[in-house]
Amino acid sequence: MTPSDQQQLKAHLKAVAKILYRNTESTELKSFESIEKSVRQKMLSEVGPEIGNFFFPAVSGIKTGKPRKIKSIIGSLDITDNQAKYFGLKAYSQFSPMMENCCLLITANESYQMAEKDLEKFTGIKIFHSRLQRLVNRQEFELPTSQQGVKEITLDGGKVRLRNETKGESCYWKDYKAVCLDNVYSGAFFQNNQDLIDWTNSQKLLHPMYCIGDGHAGIWNIFKEIGDNEQRQEILDWYHIKENLYKVGGSIKRLKSAENMLWKGKLDEVIDLFKDFKGKAFKTFCNYLETHRCRIVNYQYYQEESISSIGSGTVESTIKRIGLRVKISGAQWNIENVS
Repeated sequence: MTPSDQQQLKAHLKAVAKILYRNTESTELKSFESIEKSVRQKMLSEVGPEIGNFFFPAVSGIKTGKPRKIKSIIGSLDITDNQAKYFGLKAYSQFSPMMENCCLLITANESYQMAEKDLEKFTGIKIFHSRLQRLVNRQEFELPTSQQGVKEITLDGGKVRLRNETKGESCYWKDYKAVCLDNVYSGAFFQNNQDLIDWTNSQKLLHPMYCIGDGHAGIWNIFKEIGDNEQRQEILDWYHIKENLYKVGGSIKRLKSAENMLWKGKLDEVIDLFKDFKGKAFKTFCNYLETHRCRIVNYQYYQEESISSIGSGTVESTIKRIGLRVKISGAQWNIENVS
């Protein structure tokens, strides 16, 4: 923008500000916050739409067509159906792409009722929770595809509380699984392990391929269906091992010694270290180590050489993000809403 244009713009904006100020109720000017809200509302109702309604026909060169109203982050815009086609807007949608993205982002993390309130607070635009729900239900979320090939897969499970179809009966919990590819691409599948397996196998799986998970048998049963035995290297989550180790109890010195041995993948030395330990917790831990013997690696070496991750933290973060939405306090879901 040239200095001349900047000066001209400032002059026009000052004139606009004076007009808006004259037409603002004194009750809206009693605090900094009330002035902020008042100015924002006038920007959305008077200034933004006028600017937007100039830009869209100017850019597209189109002025004809049936009128269409779009709710956007700069206010309610009046465009034509021909302009909408030019800019690739969805048919029948009442939201601009940016407005739609804002709605989807906020509804991903909280209930529709709270999303309605927060969206209005953040943007000044009110969209009723029922419309937000319809917007989400219309979406077709496509699972991503890795472009460079998959070297590392992490897998974990979570739970969602479902409403009982029989009125008066208590709710119940069902499992879902989430998978993360190379700490980048994620997908979650409710009661449908086969779709998870098919989607993962549809990727370009590299050789070797590192599969990281916790001690749950269901996780490893799924991993068995991904790739083939020659390319798959299974690794037990280091932090899961450490958590189970300290459940054994006993002296801190011995536990620290066992941790150092496990860090280097020395299972037999750990078992020998606890050979005089008769407690049930130790027997449980020994069984756990034997069950996953082939999945316990030299974690120190893997970390130092950056061979692969040693924990499934990425997919656990995915589970936590999903939990923000599905584990809202008091929320129960109909099965069709999570399938």
